[in-house]
Amino acid sequence: MSGIYLHIPFCKRICSYCDFYRTAALKELPEVVKKMCEEIEQRADYLSDKKIRTRYFGGGTPSLLAPHQTQQLLAATERYFDCSEVEETTLEANPDDLTEKYLRELRAMGINRLSMGIQSFDDDCLRLMNRRHTAQEAIEAVKRAQDVGFDNITIDLIFGVPGFGGEKLAHSIHEALKLGVQHISAYLLTIEERTRFGRMVEKGELQEISDEVAEAEYLLMHKQLTEACMEHYEVSNYALPSYRARHNSSYWDGTPYLGIGPAAHSFDGRSRQWNVSSVKGYLQGAAPEREELGEVELREEYLMTRLRTAEGFFMADFEHRFGTEIAAKIRQKCEKHRQEGLLEIESDKVYIPGEKLLLSDRVIGSLFDL
Repeated sequence: MSGIYLHIPFCKRICSYCDFYRTAALKELPEVVKKMCEEIEQRADYLSDKKIRTRYFGGGTPSLLAPHQTQQLLAATERYFDCSEVEETTLEANPDDLTEKYLRELRAMGINRLSMGIQSFDDDCLRLMNRRHTAQEAIEAVKRAQDVGFDNITIDLIFGVPGFGGEKLAHSIHEALKLGVQHISAYLLTIEERTRFGRMVEKGELQEISDEVAEAEYLLMHKQLTEACMEHYEVSNYALPSYRARHNSSYWDGTPYLGIGPAAHSFDGRSRQWNVSSVKGYLQGAAPEREELGEVELREEYLMTRLRTAEGFFMADFEHRFGTEIAAKIRQKCEKHRQEGLLEIESDKVYIPGEKLLLSDRVIGSLFDL
């Protein structure tokens, strides 16, 4: 079964850390929704398996969609794909958009999972990140969603923000857990040049944290969340049993998905395709770019995605896909990392332990060099 990703790249306010494609030109939103419905029809044959398991409204800020716009997009997916067995339909939301009325309308149209971009429960940290909500508003939004019946809620938190580690970070984790949500995504702040944070670093107004501090904050996050019975199932994701993000998990196990909207990416199992990162270009019908994945790219994709997860991969499966000779080289490199304590090998299974997942890029990168 496949997935559909619906990208809504609109924001009322640009966060200090955001390097994704986004726009504040909200007047274009109605036309983009119309164009997305047309794109769903035009690309109805992209997926060989038309049975859809997950739908995901990502952004940007999908909670800026009016209910009728969200409904239009859902109806379009149901018109051209088999959505009769959809298990999960997620909408990313800012807390200050989530009125009781809006939440009830989302529930009524089939949204059964909310992903809230809270980032921190410290008001000073939220102001630094240029978020639209306060900590108290975030708490109230989660409780409203629970009151109207949402029982699958994920919260985004960011760690590694200069000046907001230690007790301040522990407080945010504690507040998130206290709310009783089912899933928490915890992302290490990366400061990119083109962001407000990047400009602040360049001017000496902000100093990035060291690798040692980043690792300490990661371990604090890992400890508190796993002690609260959350599974650390992917580098940045923790969930109560049976509440893993099904749509996101498809990215890590190679499931094909269709991306709709400006800057949206798609994957059909052998190639990648992505739309232009421009609302204007998208509305004018700019052709998507495409990349065919050769044997090397498919192998690297396999290693990169699997080793981000707690499950890792099985050597027998790798050998079946990529051959005995390559498997022998990978096995040798994995053994070296096992001796370094960065990787575990249990019989046929290869994985990075949760405490070391922050270093996954280092391990994965070394496996690319054959």
